[in-house]
Amino acid sequence: MDQAYDDADGQQQWRVQFDADVVFANGGGLQTQGFRLDVPGPELSDDELGELLVRHLGLLMVQTVRITDRRALREAHKGGRGTERAGARTQDRRIVELSHPIRHGMVTCPGLPGPDISDHLSREASRDHYAPGTEFQIGRISMVANTGTYLDSPFHRFADRPDLAGLPLDGLVDLDGLVVRVIGAQDRAVDRTTLVPHPVAGRAVLIHTGWDRHWGSERYGAGGHPFLTAEGATWLAEQRPALVGIDSQNIDDTEDPTRPAHTALLAAGIPVVEHLRGLDNLPVDGFRFHAAPPAVEGLGTFPVRAYAVLPPQER
Repeated sequence: MDQAYDDADGQQQWRVQFDADVVFANGGGLQTQGFRLDVPGPELSDDELGELLVRHLGLLMVQTVRITDRRALREAHKGGRGTERAGARTQDRRIVELSHPIRHGMVTCPGLPGPDISDHLSREASRDHYAPGTEFQIGRISMVANTGTYLDSPFHRFADRPDLAGLPLDGLVDLDGLVVRVIGAQDRAVDRTTLVPHPVAGRAVLIHTGWDRHWGSERYGAGGHPFLTAEGATWLAEQRPALVGIDSQNIDDTEDPTRPAHTALLAAGIPVVEHLRGLDNLPVDGFRFHAAPPAVEGLGTFPVRAYAVLPPQER
């Protein structure tokens, strides 16, 4: 096998030579003769090749692309925009799930009702509305806002502070992440001394306690869970992280009705994410964190699909 035509994984590299006639939706056109383009393999259809050409050239408002006189060539890739195999860019990074699925009847916080998930329009009933063979499902969910993995906005604690719709997206997504590991600690209280060594300003600070291992059991919400102390929360509020999360049943000690951690963080405008999971799958730093709820006016809390994006692993 000619190694000059193979990539780093030993896969054969191909290019295609072709003529193209591009017609634009707003008038005009473009023609190419003998154009060569990197392709993931020789089996691409003319439509797929046309899409690669459009992405490679950055063309806008394309109506049609007609490919003619094409032939596949075993040549080393020269490099091009948008010509990699579909999905290759997402394969270069790792995405880690950090939220619990929401299921009918599940218990998140003891004493709060579980979600009621049902059909508003079932697939069977929808058949009366559409052509034969076409059906849809429209679901219905009734739940308290504190369900699953959720985010607390300042409005959750203070009536005059921003609700979910008032939170800026740049404080919820694509955040520089930091994991503070306290798993295995003898004391369930996460205090200021545990946090001080970490550079937290502007970051998503995720406290890894390991309590998520009890999720779905009576133990999870029975008390005795790890929590952030008042002193720890006050220090974080002073340092101005973008967001604070925890994989425990509550960021506060539920035996303390004053809820000092919620109070200090939300008063400083710092959202709180509770009931995270999977923090053991993250490095201490070097990842991006995302946890955006829908922009609901008049609500302070709502479930999020929390996840982390990690850079490619070194080979």
